[in-house]
This record gives sequence, C-alpha cells and structure tokens, in this order.
Amino acid sequence: MKRIYNYILREKRGGRLMKNTINIQDQFLNQLRKEGIQVTVFLLNGFQLRGYIKGFDNFTVLLEVQGKQQLIYKHAISTFAPERNIHFETEQ
Repeated sequence: MKRIYNYILREKRGGRLMKNTINIQDQFLNQLRKEGIQVTVFLLNGFQLRGYIKGFDNFTVLLEVQGKQQLIYKHAISTFAPERNIHFETEQ
C-alpha cells in the first residue's frame, strides 16, 4: 500500500533542479467531486455541513447542501470527512 503525503519531486533538466509539488488537497477534493461522494465538512466554529463538492479553488469550496449551493472559505474549514474512502495514488 502506498502512503499518501505531500512531497516534492526533484529532477534535473538542463542543468537546473526542477521542483514539482504534488497537491494532495486538490487531488482529494477533485476525486470527491468527480465521484460524487457525499462529504461532511467540519468548520472551525464546530458547525457541520453535509453535501457534495461541486467545485473549488485556492480559497473556497462550493458545496451543494440539500439542493442549495453554499460557498465556504477554506480558512473556515477544519476537516473533510467523506462517507467512504476514496482511492488515489501519488507517483513516487
């Protein structure tokens, strides 16, 4: 089983060291969105939202809750808890 964590790939191109960051957060959110997996979002104030991720960017997550859209700022989010595990791998 591969471990999933944030890491940096380093490779040499044209005499320069190139860094490619694997963004685990984006991969995780995108997989939840693509597979339509219901997720519980825990906010820092203790409030919980349960719905489906419809989109996200660097600062926000668009969540559909009971047929209504809610735009949540990432700085207000503590945890994403999907209803089931998702499977994705990072290259090592």
